[in-house]
Amino acid sequence: MDKYLIVGLGNPGGEYAETRHNIGYMVLDAFAKASNIVFTDRRYGYVAETSVKGRKLFLLKPTTYMNLSGNAVRYWLNKENIDESRLLVVVDDISLPLGTLRLKANGSAGTHNGLGHIQQLIGQQYARLRVGIGNDFPRGSQVDYVLGCFTDEERETLQPSIDTAGEIIKSFVLAGVNITMNQFNKRKKVEDGKSKKEDPTTQDTPKEASHEQQ
Repeated sequence: MDKYLIVGLGNPGGEYAETRHNIGYMVLDAFAKASNIVFTDRRYGYVAETSVKGRKLFLLKPTTYMNLSGNAVRYWLNKENIDESRLLVVVDDISLPLGTLRLKANGSAGTHNGLGHIQQLIGQQYARLRVGIGNDFPRGSQVDYVLGCFTDEERETLQPSIDTAGEIIKSFVLAGVNITMNQFNKRKKVEDGKSKKEDPTTQDTPKEASHEQQ
């Protein structure tokens, strides 16, 4: 049976639950709930297992804290003998508008500490699904913003994107990253064109601070 590792980045502990930096956890929690499976506390993370049309999925929420996410990812890839081409990491992105989804087949870590540590340990040839959390914060307040909780209004805006992220995970597993990018990234571009909103990815984004516990 083909195996896939789906990772939702975040920080463990009640104080980080529902924060913007934990959108990866939130996406996997929603996916697990829809699949009627539960996470168990295992080495380096909370893990849940399911299958989609004959393909085995390991859902991983690292408990290493964000800056050491690579330890969990590398361990579970090796433990289950999963190729990096079958790894998908769900991560928050302040350079994207709230709720915007962007799937990439590979690339640099940018300023994200979690992706940075993963890249240090396994390289950058793996897929990542970036979930926009917006960047509506004053200069110098990025840490407070990403570690702050979503407002009720933001959560309402996010919910359809969390649902769509689940569709993207399934498509990644069944159809592959390229077909999934073409389908879902194109869909979002069409929606952006209709709304004619300014793309925050063209704005200056402050560099992420190393604020998570290690």
